[in-house]
Amino acid sequence: MRGGAQRGTLAGRMSIKQICGKARAAAVVMAGLPRTRKDEALERIAEAIERRRDEILRENADDIAAARGARLGDETIDRLYLDEERLAELAADIRRLTVLDDPVGSIESGGRLDDGLEVRETRAPFGVVGVIYEWHPRTTIDAAAVCLKAGNACVLRGAASGKHSNRILAEVAEGAVLEAELPAATISHLSTDPEELLELLGDPGGLDLVLPLGGDDLRKYVAAHANAPSLTSGAGNCHVYVDAAADLLKAEAIVINAKCTRATHPTAAETLLVHGSVARAFLPGILRELDRRGVEIYGDRTTVDLATDVTVKRATAAHYEKEFLTARIAVRVVASIDEAVAHIVRFGTGSAEAIVTEDLAAARAFTQRVDAACVFVNASTRLADGAAFGHGVDLGVCTQKLHLRGPIGPQTLTCSKYVVWGDGHVHQ
Repeated sequence: MRGGAQRGTLAGRMSIKQICGKARAAAVVMAGLPRTRKDEALERIAEAIERRRDEILRENADDIAAARGARLGDETIDRLYLDEERLAELAADIRRLTVLDDPVGSIESGGRLDDGLEVRETRAPFGVVGVIYEWHPRTTIDAAAVCLKAGNACVLRGAASGKHSNRILAEVAEGAVLEAELPAATISHLSTDPEELLELLGDPGGLDLVLPLGGDDLRKYVAAHANAPSLTSGAGNCHVYVDAAADLLKAEAIVINAKCTRATHPTAAETLLVHGSVARAFLPGILRELDRRGVEIYGDRTTVDLATDVTVKRATAAHYEKEFLTARIAVRVVASIDEAVAHIVRFGTGSAEAIVTEDLAAARAFTQRVDAACVFVNASTRLADGAAFGHGVDLGVCTQKLHLRGPIGPQTLTCSKYVVWGDGHVHQ
């Protein structure tokens, strides 16, 4: 480690105001760093994850044991769980960020005006970003890496359920930043003390942006207490609509992928909508396959009638509005694309929606009328992901209609800065 720097979480030794003050100073330095310096730090984070793998897994085992002792559900434990494969995937994801262009300084628009004034809209870091997250320990690394790539300093605060994993991962990231000779306060990690969180959110000059990554209660808490603006990764009540003109083999593969690969992920499909003209040909087979994969199925009357050898429970409105985040799915047969869109308008959360169809007019109508951050044609909702979109790592899907909507990646964590060059110009 160069410069004789020592590792450790800053938060344990300073007040919130001191942490934010040092993060503010670090952000000034980060804003002017070239891409090479930031990418070096990211590579060192990836290397540190690999080097300290066994240590990370031991700490994670303590969180898993505590979760089981508290009788938390299997889905919650899966979100907490780390193993060698997941850590290898995490390190690979961080390295993907290093091949991306630097979002800072990129030119969005502009040019020379008639009077000779040069105006350029460029991207600039937010400054100090607070990331408040639940469950997934890898968010500690993801958040630190995405903020770093975008030239921000970050203050991280994870949930108590992952406190051992979050602490060691924060220590890994902080140590890597020091090895790359970046400011120590580029990454800061707080304890799980609720008073500390309240103080962080309430500090009027502490944060420039807050990212609440978790359930509805967390989002409401941050909205009620944060002085800084928040960028919300909303709920993921995602739908797949199988149209009358769908290729049913494509539809089956898409539905299985959207529901059965990481059912606990917010981009997993929670509702399957099927056009009535293909329901008899499509539903019996897909229901059997979902059942074989352990998915609990709720359906309307038509779905129940077509489920000849599979148990399908009757769905209510509560099932269609539910973000299950587990191996459950709600199914409904609709009479038209209009009815499918109306269902999504009523129950969707604006995250990711998909249509399976070979009808170009139907596809265009769906993409125009469905209001969501990500709308897919003949593709799985699970692709609502920064890596799939070429953004590297993401921190969820933003459902707000702000400067950017969709996967929260490095570009999302920058804002506009107008850089204006004159030659003695003055306002008339």
